[in-house]
Amino acid sequence: MGVSTLAFVGCTGGAGTTRLTVETAATLARGGRSVAVVDAAFGTQGLATYVEGRLDADVTAVAVGDVPVEDALFEWEVDADGRVALCPAHAPFERLARAKTAESAQALERAIEEVVGRFDHVLLDVPPVASNQAVAAATTAQRRALVVPASQRGSDLLPRQRGRLRDIGAPASVVVATRVHGETRASVEDAAHTIPHIGADAPRPLATEPDTDVAPTVATMAEDLLEVDLGLTFEDGGLFTS
Repeated sequence: MGVSTLAFVGCTGGAGTTRLTVETAATLARGGRSVAVVDAAFGTQGLATYVEGRLDADVTAVAVGDVPVEDALFEWEVDADGRVALCPAHAPFERLARAKTAESAQALERAIEEVVGRFDHVLLDVPPVASNQAVAAATTAQRRALVVPASQRGSDLLPRQRGRLRDIGAPASVVVATRVHGETRASVEDAAHTIPHIGADAPRPLATEPDTDVAPTVATMAEDLLEVDLGLTFEDGGLFTS
């Protein structure tokens, strides 16, 4: 069966958490899985950039009780046998404020649990733990991966986020280093997986292009964290390593 819910929790802003989450979703879809991605990063709203057209409903509207969660799920077209649905944050400030209350966080937890019953996997895009919705997403997930950029700042902030997750009773299962260049591979000593740097102008997603160095490393990570065998193949020379 594997793991159904996985939260990617950023150690700091700019860690590449959203991009890693959607690349993982695309990888799972390439393996024939159905995946939902739920945005708990209400402040940055990065997941909304992956949705084309008008967003009449979003995850904050779900959290405040304005719409059911199915109204805030948008299909993301990927070249894969499976499917990906995105539940982004895209809201005016007034609703953002209401969506950050403790009551709205409880509603978010219920919505995540509802989505879990409809997909093989649910991935949660979570900012550094400092808000009600981040706590709700982190504690609802079966497993949590701390996402840290391969930099001195990332290494410095890692212990703080680890501590916060322990404080809320949702310890991190693993550390994933992002924005990794060859010479920085060892800069995050505790990282179980290292993901190569993804440029801002890189195609979205890269995971469906098996000749890239990102695709096999994300696949290895996804199989490990979700305890699944995706049966994916890559071009010779692809680094299928963690």
